[in-house]
Amino acid sequence: MHAFVGDVRRGLVCSALVLIGSIGLQSAAFAADEVGARYATVMRLRGDVSAVSTEGGRTRERKLRVGDVVYVGENVRAASQSEAVLKTDDAGLVAIRPKAEFVTERFAAEDKPTDGFIVRLISGSLRLISGWTAQTNRPGSKVVTPTGTVGIRGTDHEPYVLSAELAAATASKEGTYDKVNRGGTTLEVEDGAVDIEPGKVGFARAPKRSTVKERGLLTLLLPVLLDRVPAFYVPGEFDAELDRLSQTAEQDSKRLLEQKRQGHSGALAGGAPDCSAQANSTAKAWIGQLDAAISGKNVSGIMALFATDATVRATVLTGNGKTATLDLDREDLAQSTVAAFKGLTDYQQRRITIEGKPVAFQGKACGRVAVTSVAIEQGVQSGKPYRFESTEQYVLEQVNGKWLAIKAETTQK
Repeated sequence: MHAFVGDVRRGLVCSALVLIGSIGLQSAAFAADEVGARYATVMRLRGDVSAVSTEGGRTRERKLRVGDVVYVGENVRAASQSEAVLKTDDAGLVAIRPKAEFVTERFAAEDKPTDGFIVRLISGSLRLISGWTAQTNRPGSKVVTPTGTVGIRGTDHEPYVLSAELAAATASKEGTYDKVNRGGTTLEVEDGAVDIEPGKVGFARAPKRSTVKERGLLTLLLPVLLDRVPAFYVPGEFDAELDRLSQTAEQDSKRLLEQKRQGHSGALAGGAPDCSAQANSTAKAWIGQLDAAISGKNVSGIMALFATDATVRATVLTGNGKTATLDLDREDLAQSTVAAFKGLTDYQQRRITIEGKPVAFQGKACGRVAVTSVAIEQGVQSGKPYRFESTEQYVLEQVNGKWLAIKAETTQK
């Protein structure tokens, strides 16, 4: 949340509050398989990794930062010498290799038969450590490539789409590769499949466009197991940590799923489940989306995360050391946000703390989440530089399955 102080000497305070929110373990206002639903947060990052989305015919690109939320339908691209690790909402991991490009087409982790995780790998390589969706609904978890489909069986594996250019540079064959570290996968093409066990690499050749589909030629295009791991498979920046996490990934994801089930059962039974971890996760995800929205100047996304009767208060310091307070309703907030974005440049921000606590509401121990965060912000507003530290507080409540801010308050220190 952000307050921009205008001409305080004349007692005029011009404040713009910019906020966005999202559910921690569940998607926002979209169905789980629709573009826009969250599925992961950035856990590790090196270099430049971007997420590109198209909304209303307009393309928006944002540079990812640690803690940012990533959404279904976004095209995620890593620059040369750049990598990232995403933590998915089903306790899985997606390591993005240099020059990789992919889109998550579907994600649902609600402990239902419809759960699933479908990734379209366009080029380059990922390392995927499965979360609980691959255990509860294997057919719904897969990696789709230009030349094949990788079915997942509760796995740590590395799909690789080798382009014609990279194939020539590495003296390798163009197509889809998949290296299994733990568990197992199945690499499928239209006319065949091969199972891949730990330590093995499967390969599906990219067919030439001029190839005539005859049975003899199709046989040559069936996926096969390679005799050795290709030299272009090299460890990533974060692989040592991923190796450790992989050893307990299955148990960790099962434990998180069980906690989810127990929390749901406790709420239905009128009990008091320990939802502190869930509240803290929700808070961090909510704040992550706030920061992403500010960077992208996404006004519609901001307003979609406020309840219609939300109240907002900003307390700022004046030039004489006193404070001034401004109260806004949702309509005021929308107008203030638009005005603030018009004059805002060179914005930078650092989070010092983020904390979420469960609040009982309507008989549910986890009915609301109280969020507190301390941030240092700076930038240029209407040609004037500013820098301040503030404490932000929010109260989040679920409305139709989506976390909305019903109250927000910022106090400049």
